[in-house]
Amino acid sequence: MKKDNILVTGGFGLLGKPLILKLIENKNNVYVLEKKSTNRKIFLKKKPKKIIIGDFRNKKIIQKIIKKNKINVIFHLGAITQVLDSLKNPLETHETNIMGTINFLESIRKINSKIIFIYSSSDKAYGELNNRSDYKEDDKLEATYPYDVSKSASDIICQSYSKTYSLKIGIIRSGNIYGPGDLNLKRLIPEVIISTIENNKFKIRSSGKSLRDYVYVDDVVEAYYKVYKKLKNSKNNLKIYNVSSKFNYSVIDIVKIILKKMNKENLKPIVKNNSRQELNFQRLNYSKIKKELKWQPKIDIKRGIERSIIWYTKNYKNLKKK
Repeated sequence: MKKDNILVTGGFGLLGKPLILKLIENKNNVYVLEKKSTNRKIFLKKKPKKIIIGDFRNKKIIQKIIKKNKINVIFHLGAITQVLDSLKNPLETHETNIMGTINFLESIRKINSKIIFIYSSSDKAYGELNNRSDYKEDDKLEATYPYDVSKSASDIICQSYSKTYSLKIGIIRSGNIYGPGDLNLKRLIPEVIISTIENNKFKIRSSGKSLRDYVYVDDVVEAYYKVYKKLKNSKNNLKIYNVSSKFNYSVIDIVKIILKKMNKENLKPIVKNNSRQELNFQRLNYSKIKKELKWQPKIDIKRGIERSIIWYTKNYKNLKKK
């Protein structure tokens, strides 16, 4: 089987690291594009063929990388992902998340329209769920807040390029991804675990009642891989899938699960309730990917959180040094 030359952005993130590992294990040449040099690569279990330093907001750099390395598959995971960061700096969020995506699409269109492009969208792209039990792939994308809008816009733009220029594009709208190795320590699960390790009460900035789907990172990696393989062997240029789980919990629920697993139920969280610019309820329907690609989540929330606690407890000292 011929190897693919695969470019991954956001390769040192929670999803990127295990995805890179799976791609390497399946005998592909993997190139990782990072904005700046980082010591986060020490958490990679296997080395990619090359780590390239560059900013995907620069279209010339992207085009050079694609041509020089004969890239034929791109997983675009890189983005500004923190909701608070996007609220503070919407311009940078849109420049990174929207224009960065357009740069890849334009480069593919001009260099080689057969390059497979996998775009990491989000459940946030749908906006607020009103009078519905869950989202399906053909629902409208009606986001409001900066991060959410950046995902909606990029998602729609990917669809436009696929339909207009016959590009092979996979769009994955995932619920909240969690698991070991998340170095974004301001995300809910790692922040609660580290706060608990330090014997501190976790401060919930919202009411704590907002509901989200939680899906374990290894399950998400399997979904991304299946979408990539499907696109390789499909005459249909556009594939859009929700990737999620049946685990729909509030922030308070997640905190309670972690405290119970860590035997620190006395550290009851402090609910500050001073954040209003967040969605209250989201749930994804993943029946399409289950039917078409035979994918479904395997790791339940308690087992996934247990694995996360073990990883952060083991790596706590190294994480605090960074």
